[in-house]
Amino acid sequence: MKNLQIPIVSIRRLTIHDGPGIRDTVFVKGCPLHCIWCHNPESVSAHPQLLYHEMLCSNCGECVRLCPQNVHTFDVNGKHLLARAKCLSCGKCAENCLSDALELCGKMMSIDDVLSCVLRDRDFFTPEGGVTVSGGEPALYPEFVSTLFKRLKENGIHTALDTCGAVDFENFKEILPYTDLVLFDLKGMDVKRHREHTGKDNLQIHDNLKKISAYGTGIEIRMPIIPGFNDFAEDIEASGVLLSQIDSLCRVQLLAYHDKAKNKYAVAGMNDTLPQTASPDIARLKETADVLLKYLPENVSVKFE
Repeated sequence: MKNLQIPIVSIRRLTIHDGPGIRDTVFVKGCPLHCIWCHNPESVSAHPQLLYHEMLCSNCGECVRLCPQNVHTFDVNGKHLLARAKCLSCGKCAENCLSDALELCGKMMSIDDVLSCVLRDRDFFTPEGGVTVSGGEPALYPEFVSTLFKRLKENGIHTALDTCGAVDFENFKEILPYTDLVLFDLKGMDVKRHREHTGKDNLQIHDNLKKISAYGTGIEIRMPIIPGFNDFAEDIEASGVLLSQIDSLCRVQLLAYHDKAKNKYAVAGMNDTLPQTASPDIARLKETADVLLKYLPENVSVKFE
């Protein structure tokens, strides 16, 4: 356990959108879903990835000199080319990049490594903040997350798990005893469309949602709203029916789709799968919220921005 490590994309300090209060958010690498609207594509694969920020590149050529796999070359016009298939993720180029244009995403970190980062912010967490583990999918690493949360609880720090729900419930059973709040993604109700848009159906996801509720842990639902993909009237009504069965539901947060993650796909050298659709306007979000509220207890709110 002492040397247990998992791949971490980043630790974002003093956030306000990943649970109550001011929090540090730990983003793990690796996810069982492949959502076409994913806004963190660099977190899908559990393996380290070389990121390239073209606008920062000074064309110094240091990466060409250092790379043992000849991943980096420059064409006759001085354009930096990357043969990513050759990359072994050794990190030499990123460590020595003079302009920080290269970055190795997916640093292996231990529980002590993570604690040393987040505990320095503990004075900012009061009265209701804390630490959220997000991703990617943190429940892929139940031993790590449960032990991290246990240590945080020993330090009086609120814990939140941000999950897509697409893992075995046994993983959740290991984490939930030390979890104060679950931020649970609800991406769609139609089984066929869910499989088409995420790579997996939603049967296990919805079953896990009910089981987490039965366990008694507080749940905040996070619903991405993507026009023409998961915002059909029957989907929203079905979402309301499902949420009416979740006794530990605290709040619903509607997340308006946007395409601001486009550059992330380019930086990671990945195909951009983001839907070509407009963001939902406030009127559409309010309409969605009004439908959901018909099914929810009066003490459960539906928020959107």
